[in-house]
Amino acid sequence: MAFHDSIRAVLWQDNGLKLLDQRRLPAEETYLELTDVESVAQAIRDMVVRGAPAIGITAAYGVVIAAHNRMQQSFEHWRQTIEADLTLLAESRPTAVNLFWALKRMREAITTVGDNPLQDLLSTAKQIHEDDLAANQQMGQAGAALIHAGSGVLTHCNTGSLATGGYGTALGVIRSAFAAGKLQQVYADETRPWLQGARLTAWELTQDNIPVTLIADSAAAALMQQGRVQWVIVGADRITANGDVANKIGTYSLAVNARHHGVKFMVVAPTSTVDMELNSGKDIPIEQRDPNEVLMLNGQPISPAGAQAWNPAFDVTPAELVDVIVTERGVVEAPTHDKVVAMMKNAQ
Repeated sequence: MAFHDSIRAVLWQDNGLKLLDQRRLPAEETYLELTDVESVAQAIRDMVVRGAPAIGITAAYGVVIAAHNRMQQSFEHWRQTIEADLTLLAESRPTAVNLFWALKRMREAITTVGDNPLQDLLSTAKQIHEDDLAANQQMGQAGAALIHAGSGVLTHCNTGSLATGGYGTALGVIRSAFAAGKLQQVYADETRPWLQGARLTAWELTQDNIPVTLIADSAAAALMQQGRVQWVIVGADRITANGDVANKIGTYSLAVNARHHGVKFMVVAPTSTVDMELNSGKDIPIEQRDPNEVLMLNGQPISPAGAQAWNPAFDVTPAELVDVIVTERGVVEAPTHDKVVAMMKNAQ
């Protein structure tokens, strides 16, 4: 399995945080070294790092950096002054619930640290990172078990090692299924407007010697019509109590097309992505990003002056269009509120 999992987007090395700058991929592999919480929050906001689990892990390490800097200013009052840093990190991306989950874990650690608070906080952040990698590997096996030999799969955005602590969620299932010899073909949507599928998923799979075919987002329905895919496998940035799923914009379209063509639809995400405080997808805050991301490409206009753009970063797929949710704690088929509640009780 490790042969198909060689990439790490978030690293804690030499007592510092390093992020693979995903804006520069695939042309350039550059790691940024971050030493202050403002830079960590900006990196999350600017999509240096992206993907809900990776955002949460980055924020956890950001708390460690913030604590270090606050202790340098005043060891006696660092617990009070770090509150501003926690708020700054929380405001960096509104949709990815893993961000708030990780900050909650770190906030709890702040209240319970011992005589060496910085080391205790770092241990908590590293545990969040390690737990995510282990969860991804468990989900990979569970999801792959649902796939029949000779299948074609289609994925959207990037849900691999670049978006997580390692191995990946939806891409982790694809990794496991490929290692088991079950996949005939892997297709990846380009994923406009940031092209995470074209720039990141295709790059990540080729780096790990997994053959991939890239398609335009608008080609997905035709691909299904020709019977080339049996599963659409995606990740999630937030799952509500009834099983509705927020994921990268374009996911809802895939779900609608999959249901029409008899293609199974799988969502793969850790239980940290499940937000039991929200009853349905209607309650999920959807991030609206800069219209220029749609109006321009590589800094060059691709639309006439005066044109406007609507640029939601995510959409919501209703639970009734989801065939299965795979988490590290189990598989939920045809998700409902009661089934999600039962799964989350199992996660405690």
